[in-house]
Amino acid sequence: MDSPHSSNSAWDRLCDVVEYSGIFDSEKRQPHSRCMVDTCVALRGTLRELLDRHDRTNIWLNGLAGVGKTSIAFTVAEEMKKARRLAATFFFSHKHAQSGAKIIPTIAYQLALTFPRIRDDITRAVEGDRMLLSSDKSRSDQIQELIVNPLHALKFRQDMPYAIIVDALDECFSAEEAARLVALLMEMLSGPELPIIHLIFTSRPEVHIRSTTQAGVHEISLTTRDDDTIQDVRFFLRASLDNIRTSRPSVFGRSPEPWPSDDEFETLVFKAGGLFIYAAMAMNFVSATRHHPKQRLALLLREKSTVGADIDQLYWQIIATSDNPLVHCRMLASIIHLYIPRPLVELQSLFYDDQEILAVTLEVFSPVILNPPDGNGDVEIYHGSLRDFISDPLRSKHYYVDATHTNEYLAICYLHLLLRETQRNPAYTYAQIIWCYHLSGAYPSSKLRHLLALFTKKCCLRQITWTTILYSERERLAYP
Repeated sequence: MDSPHSSNSAWDRLCDVVEYSGIFDSEKRQPHSRCMVDTCVALRGTLRELLDRHDRTNIWLNGLAGVGKTSIAFTVAEEMKKARRLAATFFFSHKHAQSGAKIIPTIAYQLALTFPRIRDDITRAVEGDRMLLSSDKSRSDQIQELIVNPLHALKFRQDMPYAIIVDALDECFSAEEAARLVALLMEMLSGPELPIIHLIFTSRPEVHIRSTTQAGVHEISLTTRDDDTIQDVRFFLRASLDNIRTSRPSVFGRSPEPWPSDDEFETLVFKAGGLFIYAAMAMNFVSATRHHPKQRLALLLREKSTVGADIDQLYWQIIATSDNPLVHCRMLASIIHLYIPRPLVELQSLFYDDQEILAVTLEVFSPVILNPPDGNGDVEIYHGSLRDFISDPLRSKHYYVDATHTNEYLAICYLHLLLRETQRNPAYTYAQIIWCYHLSGAYPSSKLRHLLALFTKKCCLRQITWTTILYSERERLAYP
């Protein structure tokens, strides 16, 4: 018989490797991206019908970046959780430096909470194989031991089916790895003795995934040309603009006049081209504080677009509002290249000599950067397309900052922080861990080499000092 102590120890080990930011409604994922009321109605109805089926259904929701896959996946997860039919989720995101190796333990952890009867089976599996939670363990073995075998204990095949939802597979895996993981989950969850758990996963329309899953998946493609999608974007834009108009009486008056004009609105809808991410960031741009919404909208509509969805043009227009775009784009690239997002107070310590540049950068790029006003939360980009834009010289052109020079700047800032601050500073502990990461990818400039030599010398002197003190104290105690 297993002792309670060993079971608790195994559960603690599982909890230690869980990627909590991957759970769909984790506080780390705030603000959550969900569908507005009365949008995606037909699609959500189709998904509900598929999830109510009693024959196992694997659903692949695919589409280009920014088309709204995560919002739909989150909304479905909320609905399934409310109906007590959500088995587990894993929402990938570049924002949280997640490890793809933790997806199976994280799903197993949630299954143990959803189905308490199988928790002991999961902990026994962890106790029986100390390498089971390791990133070196094969995913096939992890799925078998942590998911499939425990689920055999459940006998409710006639009850309403559950769902496992995995969002943005291609955020942390290559197309080949994502296809292999999906194929494994589909195959291993299809056993006749298992309860019915539908698998929903989202990604870009990758060829490898399509070729691997052709026979056993219900594919739903989201496109920017779909009439329902365009209508939903239109609805979102109208509601957002109405809210801006009525919430700014100092700008529009107590009895707000109609705004924008029909022509302006139709031009904006065309420029969005069915991309929710463009629509959302455009509204952030227009509603930015200390700016006049009419002027911001006019700026947004000034350039005539030859294509419907022109996110790059939006980014260029935001850059155009800066009085020193080269400097501010370098700071933006530095924020984007951080290993994981950090709170504002830590960024102020990190960019100590450039705090004014940091403040202006956050103001300029406020439409596309999440910066919690109360300081309780991390500063992070609104959408991964901004990272793609600033990292591609063909798109950002002369504002492009090479990754090696960004890492050089970050390594210099971290070394300065370690030389300047004490361990009482919250940023110090993190800097001790992460400075080598940026150093490894940095351009070896003379400034960086000089600073590294100074830092190494200081560390050696500190170590020698502590060693001398400890040796003297030991001698004193040994020979009173």
